[in-house]
Amino acid sequence: MSAVLDIGGVPIDVIFKDIKNVHLSVHPPTGRVRISAPHRMALDTIRLFAVSKIGWIKRHQGKITAQARENRREYLERESHYVWGRRYLLTIKEGGAKPAVALGHRSLELRMPKDTPADLREEVLSEWYRAELRERANTALAKWAKRLGVSLRGFAIQRMKTKWGSSNPARRTVRLNLELAKFPPECLDYVALHEIAHFVVPNHSEGFVELLDRHMPGWRTVRDRLNEGPLPAIS
Repeated sequence: MSAVLDIGGVPIDVIFKDIKNVHLSVHPPTGRVRISAPHRMALDTIRLFAVSKIGWIKRHQGKITAQARENRREYLERESHYVWGRRYLLTIKEGGAKPAVALGHRSLELRMPKDTPADLREEVLSEWYRAELRERANTALAKWAKRLGVSLRGFAIQRMKTKWGSSNPARRTVRLNLELAKFPPECLDYVALHEIAHFVVPNHSEGFVELLDRHMPGWRTVRDRLNEGPLPAIS
């Protein structure tokens, strides 16, 4: 069950869950606000809670809005692209029977068959990022699943506007944001731990925080690095 509140012009998603306490969060990259609340809690009570927190919400949205953002990509020669936290310059070459991407010391080389439409460059690079992320994510998720003693059935990669990852403990699955391939590897490692940890503790209670502290003492620093951006351009 879910609902949407409008508090002072700020839309707030309300998600009812099997939890004991209400939880408020503001998510990059758009500053979307979410309240997770117990099933028994009345919507009017949640509205009063949201009103009392509107100042905090707007301050955090302001921080997200002020964060660095990537310029909208045009996939042109010598355009900057990030791979695992490092900046590379795009080089475009024609030739070959099929598209290919190669990562050099300072360049990200995109080879396209002659006369291939330019609008396919984004698609080719996105699939390359997806393969990069899938390979590393498979290792990271398997590591944390083993350490936390849980079973992982599978994971998916997709573009996500308001989350770096999500999990479904009942189905034993995880979703990861494709943009993670542009950030340092430790950011992926943190998100992998965060989502696998929800298989053990389904909410963000003190028990969840203690679990993160035990397995990754510096997770807050990594989380802040991830949320500092540069965030993807808003489409």
